[in-house]
Amino acid sequence: MANAKYKRVLLKLSGETFLGERQYGIDPKFTLWLAREIKKAVKDGTQIAIVVGGGNIFRGTSAEEQGLERTVGDYIGMLATIMNSLALQAALEKEGQSARVLSAIEIKDVCEPYIRRRAIRHMEKGRVVIFAGGSGNPYFTTDTAAALRALESECEIILKATKVDGVYDRDPTKNKNAKKFDHLTYNEAIASRDIEIMDNSALSLCMDHKIPIVVFDLAKEDNIAKASRGEHIGTLIS
Repeated sequence: MANAKYKRVLLKLSGETFLGERQYGIDPKFTLWLAREIKKAVKDGTQIAIVVGGGNIFRGTSAEEQGLERTVGDYIGMLATIMNSLALQAALEKEGQSARVLSAIEIKDVCEPYIRRRAIRHMEKGRVVIFAGGSGNPYFTTDTAAALRALESECEIILKATKVDGVYDRDPTKNKNAKKFDHLTYNEAIASRDIEIMDNSALSLCMDHKIPIVVFDLAKEDNIAKASRGEHIGTLIS
């Protein structure tokens, strides 16, 4: 308990996170590893809320480019986030960590409906809460849903898990001279069109309500716990 800097954090996971070693779908082996990493942060005394994407299964914006109506595509994408959430819940429970999936789209046979007070109560009891179904509305990304849920559930910080160890001025996987930022202001993050962090709606919401964001490399062992402890990893946006 003494190790925890933040009482409550929101962890944002992209759908691609669940691919692991696969090209499509959910990698159970990687999901179990992820569950163990999340459990480490809970053991430190941090209450964890999670928002997941669904891009490993379906992406609404891509479907629109192929002729499917955007609204329909977004709803299918929301269902994909529920699938990822259930897989993560199962992995957490297999590792001995209690978890609950709360969905913005009601599917009562497989998960609970999203109710703010219920979510907070689950976290107070030591359960990991996984927010599924995005915001429940088309045209809003899961990044925006993460900012919204962080506000509603009174999280102190958003931990944005990525494939790189922070924010760079250009793609570090394509340019070895890319420069890493240790800190960015909200305005700098919003103004830069070359840096993909979160969509502007999410960044603006965080800026208006002063919720800091840490962008970090998920693949490094113990990074979720380190970020929850307030250790300096990745890039801080504040």
